[in-house]
Amino acid sequence: MAFYRRVGDVPPKRHTQHRGPDGGLYREELMGEEGFSSDSALLYHRGVPSAIVDATAWELPDQTLTENRPLLPRHLKLHTLFSDDGKAQDAVTGRRLLLGNADVRISYVVAGQPSPLYRDAVGDELVYVESGTATVETVFGTLAAHRGDFVLLPRSTTHRWLPTGSDPVQLYVIEASSHLAPPSRYLSRFGQFLENAPYCERDLHGPTEPLLAEGEDVEVLVRHRGSRGIVGTRYVYPTHPFDVVGWDGCLYPFTFDVADFEPITGRVHQPPTVHQVFEGAGLVVCAFVPRKVDYHPLAVPVPYYHSNVDSDEVMFYCGGDYEARKGSGIALGSVSLHPGGHSHGPQPGAIEPALGAERFDELAVMVDTFRPLELGEGGLAAEDPGYPWSWSGRGPAG
Repeated sequence: MAFYRRVGDVPPKRHTQHRGPDGGLYREELMGEEGFSSDSALLYHRGVPSAIVDATAWELPDQTLTENRPLLPRHLKLHTLFSDDGKAQDAVTGRRLLLGNADVRISYVVAGQPSPLYRDAVGDELVYVESGTATVETVFGTLAAHRGDFVLLPRSTTHRWLPTGSDPVQLYVIEASSHLAPPSRYLSRFGQFLENAPYCERDLHGPTEPLLAEGEDVEVLVRHRGSRGIVGTRYVYPTHPFDVVGWDGCLYPFTFDVADFEPITGRVHQPPTVHQVFEGAGLVVCAFVPRKVDYHPLAVPVPYYHSNVDSDEVMFYCGGDYEARKGSGIALGSVSLHPGGHSHGPQPGAIEPALGAERFDELAVMVDTFRPLELGEGGLAAEDPGYPWSWSGRGPAG
């Protein structure tokens, strides 16, 4: 994301001496993508960012994946996953894996406790806040997150989640194996958002001042690549990682409120691509927001039946009333998985009542993947077994 920011105390020229009030030299760290060939930031540390005093294995939450076979559309009821309302969980170790493949893993967590310090070294994380509020403390500074926010955390950003409200925060977590960025068609060749983009730089809210913390023997959990998949390590640092007095560059965490996404509409039904927010290697992320709908006199405003021949489609229903799914059992907190190889679309009886509608009050986050998704333990635990038969009204023995 080529949108420059400068926060805190940085020297006039990069890679030159930068000293504190006591004359001590700050340590410059380059955090960059694609081997010094893409977006980066320069961070200035009081301590030595490479210094560790201990490293042990950290066992990640259950990462087991089960093939979607027989090939079925799936309905996952996420609000059934945490019987204690999430008060005992934190936003990192409490995650339950819903779906995954080599390019992305999608998890859900309801968290009432502060998380450990955490770093995802596999890829960027995009977290959608379904409800609640939280402070996200990062090595770049602090972000305030509330209902409807996307929180984008670049790969290897040390951070932690601190719920701030009276109720736990509900988080839908998209863990990519790549970087996530606005679609290239929204950007000029120099990286500025174009006039026809549905959001722009003003809608992205990054840290505004450094976050300095003190501490000794500070633990950080790291999710990283291993020879046989994704694994974890627990580092111990002699001083607190949040020791950055200033930074600048085009790589940093930010929030984006889904209410700032300006929907693109037309006389007839528009394809899902107009709802795209981010893209990564092997996946795209879209947001279906409240909007005026098709205004041709004979328009059919609900989606047509469609076969995702190149992708699996995952829809998280997080607000409003989703017209096309009436009669399916899908409600707020539901996730639908419609895999490639299965044609899907509106429920029987949903098309005629929607004719003539001028506006849909719905909110959903969609992830399309280009490799098949498998089911995690959370997905299996939350599944509605009757959903695959909801279009026909008959089960396998019917």
